[in-house]
Amino acid sequence: MDKKRNTNEWRRHKIQALWALLTNSYLAGFVQGKIYKGPLKKLCVPGLNCYSCPGAVASCPIGAMQAVIGSWNFKFAFYVAGFLMFLGALVGRFACGWLCPFGLIQDLLHKIPFPKKIGKFKGDMLLRKLKYVILIVFVFLLPLCLVDVLGQGAPYFCKWICPAGTLEGGIPLVLQNESMQSALGWLYVWKHVILFITVLLAIMIYRPFCKYICPLGAVYSVFNPISVFRYQVDEEKCTGCGACSKACKMQLHPVYQANHAECIHCGQCVNVCAANAIQCTLARKQEQPQKQPIQK
Repeated sequence: MDKKRNTNEWRRHKIQALWALLTNSYLAGFVQGKIYKGPLKKLCVPGLNCYSCPGAVASCPIGAMQAVIGSWNFKFAFYVAGFLMFLGALVGRFACGWLCPFGLIQDLLHKIPFPKKIGKFKGDMLLRKLKYVILIVFVFLLPLCLVDVLGQGAPYFCKWICPAGTLEGGIPLVLQNESMQSALGWLYVWKHVILFITVLLAIMIYRPFCKYICPLGAVYSVFNPISVFRYQVDEEKCTGCGACSKACKMQLHPVYQANHAECIHCGQCVNVCAANAIQCTLARKQEQPQKQPIQK
């Protein structure tokens, strides 16, 4: 069973890697130290992928939303909001599990051996609410309220927090541009501190950025319980073995919490279920009330 689980997990990683390559296929940018600014940059990708990455051929929806939310021209902001709502309603957090380059980086970091991996801890589920606060404050309120003389708000989440931007955009651009190297300040150091902490935590905790920080994951999670793509649990087939709960790296119990807001649809629960009690479906079948955990 473990061999099958690992095989399916690496299959997912291959799809993640392929998608990361496709969405960062402007390879000349890495050589020249320049950002692609062609027509595709007006479009958004499903995952968190920095606009400033030299290879990025499209925009990050969170960065795009911040870039215009403080101005009077909301056409692009409406497009981004519609894009997120459509994708969320269609597949929920499937994009987090399969199409986010920074999610892949965290997945691979967690495979690095460490003396004690950290699973669920006291206050873990409460701490996961932090990403909703970050979404409201840094993505919406600050760019909307703190504006310059031209009425334009800064992308505060990208500027102050996002470690994906530092890794994908900040480091490659600075290495290729001497002018940027001479202009580095404390903010660049601060962003590297956040990146270092994120990398360290990702080795110990599975996807800490996705669980506690990512505003994009917060948006998609709202749609998870109602998305077209969902998991269906057949309670008659379920033997109660608990294999799905042990396999879930997001520390959920799929039988009791199918389509939970924290589920990234990685498919591990489906892969390990020997009774085939958990299935992926694109059509909402009539669902029976889910089992409740036995109170001991």
